[in-house]
Amino acid sequence: MTIPPVAFRASQAVRAALSAIRRTEDLRFSPGNRLLAIAAFARKRCLLLRIDVEMRPDGPDVTIHDFMELRSDGIGEVHGLDFIDDKTLVVANRDGQLAIFALPMESMAGQHREITALRRIDGKPFCKLRTPGSVVVRRESGGRVSLLVCNNYTHLVTRHVALRWLGHRTVRNQPLLSNGLDIPDGIAISHDGEWIAVSSHGTRDVKLYRMSSSLGPKSEPVGILQDAGFPHGLRFTRDDRQILVADAGSPAVHVYERGDGWTGRRGPVRSVGVLDEETFLRGRASVEEGGPKGLDIDRSNSVVAVTCEEQALAFYPLASIVGKTMSGIEPGVAHP
Repeated sequence: MTIPPVAFRASQAVRAALSAIRRTEDLRFSPGNRLLAIAAFARKRCLLLRIDVEMRPDGPDVTIHDFMELRSDGIGEVHGLDFIDDKTLVVANRDGQLAIFALPMESMAGQHREITALRRIDGKPFCKLRTPGSVVVRRESGGRVSLLVCNNYTHLVTRHVALRWLGHRTVRNQPLLSNGLDIPDGIAISHDGEWIAVSSHGTRDVKLYRMSSSLGPKSEPVGILQDAGFPHGLRFTRDDRQILVADAGSPAVHVYERGDGWTGRRGPVRSVGVLDEETFLRGRASVEEGGPKGLDIDRSNSVVAVTCEEQALAFYPLASIVGKTMSGIEPGVAHP
């Protein structure tokens, strides 16, 4: 089953910027839901969009007001990105390091801006970053943030603890996960903070690890999401009852249900096409490519955004992907 995207409003300048982006990887909504950042891997840029998402009786309504293209010697082959807060972005460059940026928010309208990193993180001397890909931010007490990073070709997830009040200087760099991983290509943390989900490209599944103080490289995954094709971007729904997984090797997004818990093995309960056949085949350079790469759910729980080289940006109603009766939650409505 293939579902139609939400028709979003945008100027010709915004659409031209999206058309020029070429190969994309991850994308991410800001905590305040007013910005959307897209990793432009091939062009070594980040595209920042100012966006509004509203839930109307007939479904979600999306407007992209303007854009800013960010360039920097701290932005290389950017594969992953996440917001530390509404004004601070961390990017993971597969050809280099992590870099943290203060976003130039005074004016976005169609600008191409050269910016300088607030902080660069390489993990030295005990936990050197190598081919960093996807990154996810975990906000902690005392002004600390943990940056969990997929080191793609060393098959390792690392943790880098930064202090905001020290200009995001890292005070801890450590290996976190490796057991069961073969090219970790996407990462997400559940909203309750109890689970880490990691896409494992080489094993063609998603590993789930329970968050604990004893978590380390030898910790075994306690849950495995099977039949994911070539999993890439992934996100927990806001109630943590589902995980959505973008399959780079097919036109689909797969939906997995928690049920009584995330332990054990399970297949998807639903797979939904988000690319038409022509678009998918145009990007089908190998069995591992052509499908969606980046995936995120907006903070209002209304839309799912996906990206890939052949379709730089598309939005889909969350309800049409998870199924209204499946989630037990209405998009756009806050639940505890």
